[in-house]
Amino acid sequence: MDNFDDLLRRVAAEAARSGRLQPPVAADSLMEAEQRLGFRLHPLLAALYREVGNGGFGPMDSLLSLTPAPASDDEESVVAGYLDRIPPADANTWWSWPKGVLPVLDWGCAMFACVDCLSEDGTVLLFEPNAITDRDVSGAWFVDAGSLAEWLESWLAGRGWYEEGSSDKDFAMPLWPDAASRL
Repeated sequence: MDNFDDLLRRVAAEAARSGRLQPPVAADSLMEAEQRLGFRLHPLLAALYREVGNGGFGPMDSLLSLTPAPASDDEESVVAGYLDRIPPADANTWWSWPKGVLPVLDWGCAMFACVDCLSEDGTVLLFEPNAITDRDVSGAWFVDAGSLAEWLESWLAGRGWYEEGSSDKDFAMPLWPDAASRL
């Protein structure tokens, strides 16, 4: 298990500048969220919510709240966003969402940054629905960063594809190789 203390300190320092930072979630709220989801959050993601804040930081100061923030019932939360995307077991639909992949940041236009909580490193994925073809959702999943730590480091360094001045070649992301097997 990695020690994320230094990274968490640097994220917290940058998050404090955002002006949108929500107070951290309590341990019982984190446990309740994981029970509702049916799996544990990636350890670094859990630490971000417990030690930094319940959203309002990260790229575009827009990490979603794990659970709804008291003052913003309209804002989508990570838990509700995930549960709303999982079709019921008896649904007759081509649509599916991979188990354990949490939408944590809304880029707009239905695109989301997501953390694969079932992967050891917490792979960060980009869900880009415009890439869905012929009812094949697997082509809409791209690897944004090999790990949540790498994704946060890119944000802290101002190197993310979403940063002003990044070129189109910086946006070339590989398809997520596990998409077909996880949908």
